[in-house]
Amino acid sequence: MLALFLQIILIGALAACSGNGSAAVDTIISTQQTSVDIEDTTSTTEVQSSASAASTVSVEYDADDLDATISSADISYVKLNGDSIAYEGSGATVNGSIITITGAGVYNLSGTLDDGQIRVDAEDTAKVTLVLDGVNITYSISSPIHVVNAEKVILTLADGTENILTDGSTYVLEDPTNAEPNAAIFSKDDLTINGRGSLTVHANHLNGILSKDNLKIIGGTITVTAVNDGIRGRNSIAIKDGIISINAGGDGMQSNNDEETGKGYISIEGGTIVIVAGLDGIQAETSLLLSAGDITITTGGGSINSSSGGDWGMWGMDLPNNTNDTTSAKGLKAGVDITVTGGTITIDSSDDSIHTNNSIIINGGAMLLASGDDGMHSDTNLVINGGDITITKSYEGVESASLIINNGTLHIASNDDGLNTSGGNDGSAINGRPGQNDFAMSGDYNLYINGGYIFIDALGDGMDINGTIDMTAGTVIINGPTSDGNGALDYLGSFDITGGYLLAVGSAGMAQAPSQTSTQYSIMHNYTSRLAAGTIIHIQTEAGDEILTFEPTKDYQSIVFSSPELTNGMTYLVYSGGSATGTSLDGLYTSGTYTGNTQVASLTISSIVTGSGMTGRGFPSGGGGGGMPPQP
Repeated sequence: MLALFLQIILIGALAACSGNGSAAVDTIISTQQTSVDIEDTTSTTEVQSSASAASTVSVEYDADDLDATISSADISYVKLNGDSIAYEGSGATVNGSIITITGAGVYNLSGTLDDGQIRVDAEDTAKVTLVLDGVNITYSISSPIHVVNAEKVILTLADGTENILTDGSTYVLEDPTNAEPNAAIFSKDDLTINGRGSLTVHANHLNGILSKDNLKIIGGTITVTAVNDGIRGRNSIAIKDGIISINAGGDGMQSNNDEETGKGYISIEGGTIVIVAGLDGIQAETSLLLSAGDITITTGGGSINSSSGGDWGMWGMDLPNNTNDTTSAKGLKAGVDITVTGGTITIDSSDDSIHTNNSIIINGGAMLLASGDDGMHSDTNLVINGGDITITKSYEGVESASLIINNGTLHIASNDDGLNTSGGNDGSAINGRPGQNDFAMSGDYNLYINGGYIFIDALGDGMDINGTIDMTAGTVIINGPTSDGNGALDYLGSFDITGGYLLAVGSAGMAQAPSQTSTQYSIMHNYTSRLAAGTIIHIQTEAGDEILTFEPTKDYQSIVFSSPELTNGMTYLVYSGGSATGTSLDGLYTSGTYTGNTQVASLTISSIVTGSGMTGRGFPSGGGGGGMPPQP
């Protein structure tokens, strides 16, 4: 039995593929789905996302977005000479150190401009390509590159070149009403960046790169240092490839159109992205889609800006509830939904690492998260169909009103609850320390486990479910709390287990087992006194067949174990202490030998839940959905 148990665990730990849940869960998911198509000239990728309202978002890459190759016969050349600009030809005019491009076409720029501007003010139908061929442009009173009007502008970074743009701290605004321009690269229309050169942006005024329409990054090495936001695309940001490094006092990336349907989204399909942000790392007003790439984000100084006490770092400040200054330092944030299908994501955030006001779907990818608040938070639905998720630090690990785990691997470390479901919403604002924006503690807020591998190390409740738990498959291992005020399992309604493997170890005061309405047998043993961390738990049959050998990492006084192999009428012996050899995965031993110490219990399965030892001292908050099982 132990071999099968470990086989299931190893499969879960290595798998990062999608899985299928029960028909009831499939119905729940299907009613929440949004189809999101990401298209280019050669392929179409469909990503399933969960949202409260059906909508279709399309990212279309034109041929000139994807191909940075330009015929020399089509190029007009602009030479920057310190305090002057040399240009001969039509389609542009020069006034001192400012060139205004009024005609469609390709313009090659090279040289240094000490205090001047590249300005595009063309027809609505004009497509303008600016080839940055080794430029160093400084403009002390406005944007070094300012797109006033065009259909689309493409910035092509010439192969092997270094290009630098620097603005001043104070602008002479052309549009004081809207405080514009407000970025070192400012475009009122579509903006694409491609090529294989490098671009460095020093944004001393506010933002680094900003498009009030759609912003696409196809390639290049881009470095942005900004007082406020690093990269902003009002209608959308689409990243296909490139090496992007952002250091921003505000948000790293932001798409902020909250007025038009189908806009305000961010799609990342590849590239290497490193963001250090004072506020949010990547923020989308609506949808955030990640299908590939290597993303590293640090926000708010990182998770070190938290504490194990009542005040969690910078979030210890109490803000008025009616404030419009909703300070937020989340890693990934979206107003509607986040969908992850692939890529490698590393986040160190003082606020939630991954947060949405509605729903999250994880279909794949590898995530390493350290958070000063929640590892992952969704106000409505959170569905995990695959992927490898490791939360090394959090206040609460994974939190949502409804949580569905169909597959994937989760390792969670939390100062409070590992998995939490409850109601209401905490929105995007932070008023007080993380964990204070808690959901209401009543209602039907459920956890469905239909597969996957879940390992939880929690100082609070391992699983705090303010509703019901349905477990049909998968593996759950919990190193629970040492305090009797919490429990490895804490649920308000019922816990029906019909399949899978469950091991919950922790304190005894609030200990719960699965419900008698389950169809799979469980055993529970509460010790008369607390056992020290590292004291091995060993369960075997009367014939000596090993069922379980586990080494908890913390002091404990209660164990709950459920397995499809537990059989009615069979007797199982529980041992404490001793030593074990073999392979250990998350404290669970296999392919070795246990040298016994003290037998502490003998349990004969006589009902769905069979228990022994001391009785609990109470039920979790909300009542006794499970509580102590009958004693043999």
